[in-house]
Amino acid sequence: MQYTKLGKSNLTVSRICMGCMGFGDAANGQHTWTVDEAQSRMIIKQGLSLGINFFDTAPAYQNGTSEQYLGRALWDFAPKRDEVVIATKFLPRTAEEMKKGITGQQHIERSLNRSLANLGFDYVDLYIYHMWDYNTPVYDIMEGLNRVVRAGKARYIGISNCFPSQLAAANAVAEKEGFAKLISMQGHYNLIFREEEKEMNPYCQKEQIALTPYSPLAGGRLSKFPGETSKRLMEDEYAKGKYDAAAERDMGIVQRVEELAFHHGVSMTEISLAWLLTKVTAPVVGATKASHVQGAVKATELRLSNEEIKYLEELYTPHELVGVMAQNTETAANQPHVWSAGNQEL
Repeated sequence: MQYTKLGKSNLTVSRICMGCMGFGDAANGQHTWTVDEAQSRMIIKQGLSLGINFFDTAPAYQNGTSEQYLGRALWDFAPKRDEVVIATKFLPRTAEEMKKGITGQQHIERSLNRSLANLGFDYVDLYIYHMWDYNTPVYDIMEGLNRVVRAGKARYIGISNCFPSQLAAANAVAEKEGFAKLISMQGHYNLIFREEEKEMNPYCQKEQIALTPYSPLAGGRLSKFPGETSKRLMEDEYAKGKYDAAAERDMGIVQRVEELAFHHGVSMTEISLAWLLTKVTAPVVGATKASHVQGAVKATELRLSNEEIKYLEELYTPHELVGVMAQNTETAANQPHVWSAGNQEL
């Protein structure tokens, strides 16, 4: 396993981050394809044995059961707490919280306290702003995050599912106020969805903000040979909404991944992740089987030639934003006040 620093932080992370969205009670949340605690523990233990020290979860993953499974497994299998890097997230305030007058700062503290209880630890290494809150001034978010960092409940903070201008605005507030700054960006990025290359990736590279993209295998579409399927491929309606509309024009890219996998005698997972590892700090790779972990780790050892990288990239065509970012586009257009930062306008 290879290791690197996470942006400007002191965190040393494995080049593969284990994504824990696939862990959790399948009867208690958005997804029906998640694996139970026994299977989750086996996968986490295997990941640790192969050198993975970076784990990404969220309370939104099966109503906190993903956090619970991860926390208990790390308590039992991780050598020491300071030898693993744990990331979790928080969502925007709910309508009920806003009605009760709960501020953005209060919401962040309450959310992190629940996550810490789920995990069974007294701090997380990276606390991630899961998606932009269009009803809360960015000042309140950054002050709330600064408070939990100063309290020792989070070592560093990151962000996911935002536009470059939002990331820049948040860090501008932090810079002005002396708050902790966002050190990582978790966006949607893979061989068949490369819109982050237009603005986000160059901005983060310039600012030394770590790139830790989610969906690196497009929900399995970049890891399955023709005829292969899985419970997730069949049942993940959210992923279908992100990828099915462009499936026909993306097929040529998938076929090239398959072709190079046969050429190298490796899995499609290894080809897809080897390409992504030339672009980012550490992709967040989900796993629901032991073979998923093995393929991800092997990808760190595979080197693609410049010609192979170009071959994988040349068929790409621009895509419409999908998933959370498509929703963000619509919301931002309807709410011009989102840049409010305390008494300032950014």
